[in-house]
Amino acid sequence: MYYLSDIEQKQLLYQLLPTAREVGVSRELRGWNWHQPPLKPYFDAVRLPMYQVSSKYCPTNRDVYLRSVEKKICAPNARMALGKLFHGVVSDCLQSFRHRQKLSFEAWWQKVRWQEIAEKPENVMEKCRQVWEFTQKLCEAQFVELSCAQPYASEMDLLATAVPFLIEHKISGELLGLSDVLSVDCFDYLRSIMFDLKVTSLKEDWHRLYAVGYALVFESIHEVPVDVCCTVYLNVDNGKISVQKDLFFANDELRQWWLEERDKKLEIVAERKDPGKPEHSQCKDYCQYFNVCYG
Repeated sequence: MYYLSDIEQKQLLYQLLPTAREVGVSRELRGWNWHQPPLKPYFDAVRLPMYQVSSKYCPTNRDVYLRSVEKKICAPNARMALGKLFHGVVSDCLQSFRHRQKLSFEAWWQKVRWQEIAEKPENVMEKCRQVWEFTQKLCEAQFVELSCAQPYASEMDLLATAVPFLIEHKISGELLGLSDVLSVDCFDYLRSIMFDLKVTSLKEDWHRLYAVGYALVFESIHEVPVDVCCTVYLNVDNGKISVQKDLFFANDELRQWWLEERDKKLEIVAERKDPGKPEHSQCKDYCQYFNVCYG
């Protein structure tokens, strides 16, 4: 899922990395500069989860106001349920392979907490199985290839190189005005790439904000530069798996955009300001708060 194709590897080596080295990132926009403007949050008493800062489903950001100020909690819909399941499938399969736990899909399926999933098991089981088997085969192929290339390496070394990912890495976003427990979808520690997984085939420009936000948080805690990010689009339709990647340079413009979104949303919560409803035509019917605004 997070492995680069030959073409993506060429883009990384001959386009993105040279650009990142030549253009660079402004010092004040590195995560480790969290204690100074513009990274330092204006509202110290407010903490927001990454998804509220980075998502732009609502044109006026009223979803942030309703959830964090009015405390209106809506049940997740089927779209969100599938996203949560696929995230779990990918992360648990990778972790299982990395640690040689030999967890089967059936065993994983039995552990799913269906009371937290707004979907019927029979509607999503085969899709989840396909994603599990697909992810497992990718890992196995990488492991076998490395085993042939490095016959004297230990199994632990091979696994660390075949699956070079920090999966669901827990990290605090407090220094940047975020929740104290965030989960990074994936960080490739060999190539220093921050990944964010999206379960959709519909691409949006603002999807990049998630990976950029996690890159800033990672820099604030570990003080390791993260110049390259990637949004992975996973979709299963008619029995076929589609994986597309948006590999990009986390430049100053994207970092400033993320900071603007953070500051606007922190202000909404800190000052309890209702930004108002967007135009009905601008709303998505899958928005959790659609019925709250127009029910």
